[in-house]
Amino acid sequence: MENMLVRTVNIHKWFGKVHALNGVDFDVGYNEVVGLVGDNGAGKSTLIKILSGVYKADEGEIYYKGERVKFTSPSDARKLGIETVYQEQALATNMNIPRNIFMGREVTGPLGLIDMKAMMERSGEALENIGLHMKRLDSPVRVLSGGERQGVAIARPLYFKAGLVVLDEPTIALSVKESQQVLAFMERLKKQGVSVIFISHNLHHVFPVADRFVILTHGEKTADAKKEETSIDELEELIISGRARH
Repeated sequence: MENMLVRTVNIHKWFGKVHALNGVDFDVGYNEVVGLVGDNGAGKSTLIKILSGVYKADEGEIYYKGERVKFTSPSDARKLGIETVYQEQALATNMNIPRNIFMGREVTGPLGLIDMKAMMERSGEALENIGLHMKRLDSPVRVLSGGERQGVAIARPLYFKAGLVVLDEPTIALSVKESQQVLAFMERLKKQGVSVIFISHNLHHVFPVADRFVILTHGEKTADAKKEETSIDELEELIISGRARH
């Protein structure tokens, strides 16, 4: 357990009579990208929301850096260094880039006023760190491309020194070019020592960047394989068939 950044042990979650997660053991190592895959309703989002503090597990334990933790809210997870970027991105599209990156954590001066100049400078540095070069930071997010919006959403947790970034379908509804841009952002995250959970339905997107793959099927973990031990074809077969990988 000491060489794992995060680990869940025997996680169960019920929604009424629906057993959404059934004894899931899941872990992510330091500086590792894990592809979390599975069909709709497999339990991926439920597991991530438990790791992010949105839901509370009905049974099971969560460990972060070897210490058992309990989350009562997303802020508890963020304080430890777990940041989640949902497919909706949670961006305020009418606000500019710095206001989005520092939303809820604005930089203020001695009088408590927002220091927009400092936020502009730091936002530029944060975007440069993931390889996103923006000519204008004061533009509203609504005018950005899909790939640029994802870049802003990813730069935020990186700036605030997250140890684990969860990306929920980050390439969904993006063009081929924009998707490649987002995958490049993920490579930069890993190079900077950040671990990533990459949730995706598109195995052709997740396979090139992930080190390991975990498949959930009807709330149970049915496969856990390193990239060199599997292939896109095998992963697709396992997801479609629902059988466990032995």
